[in-house]
Amino acid sequence: MAELFKNKYRIPSVRLQSWNYANEGFYFVTICTKDKACYFGNIQEATLNPTEIARFAHQEWFKTTELRLDMNIELAEFVIMPNHIHGIIIIGRNEFNKANHNDFKSQFNSPAKNLSSIIRGYKIAVTTYARKNNIEFDWQSRFHEHIIRSEDDYLKIASYIINNPSNWGNDQLYES
Repeated sequence: MAELFKNKYRIPSVRLQSWNYANEGFYFVTICTKDKACYFGNIQEATLNPTEIARFAHQEWFKTTELRLDMNIELAEFVIMPNHIHGIIIIGRNEFNKANHNDFKSQFNSPAKNLSSIIRGYKIAVTTYARKNNIEFDWQSRFHEHIIRSEDDYLKIASYIINNPSNWGNDQLYES
């Protein structure tokens, strides 16, 4: 149920409340465009025919590790689809999570050094580029995440990401 904050309705977080998203871990993320608009291009023969904003979004994704050296981030599988992106982000042990690895109470200690901050920075960079270059573009306000908890889970998700362009017509985010 929606809650009121400053007299406005607010949707409660879908994040796992018992998890600190600064923790070491493997995270599968999906970020969608607003209203599922196909700003990133179209799929032809199982390959994205990218727009300018898609090319920038791809380039910016891989800058994440160099922009956040202090977070010990690795990037695994990644794909840009016409109206969303999927990627696996690996947060390694770092100064922001080593002392409180599974300490739920510490989740608010460093809001700039967690999964949400990574996604927020990425979305801001892509949006800023679009605005500076007069490209119509907007993100959905949130993102989806899944904590990868096993090798089997990782392999299934990695396969899903890799094969996503081939399965575009059957994708739940498909928009013709």
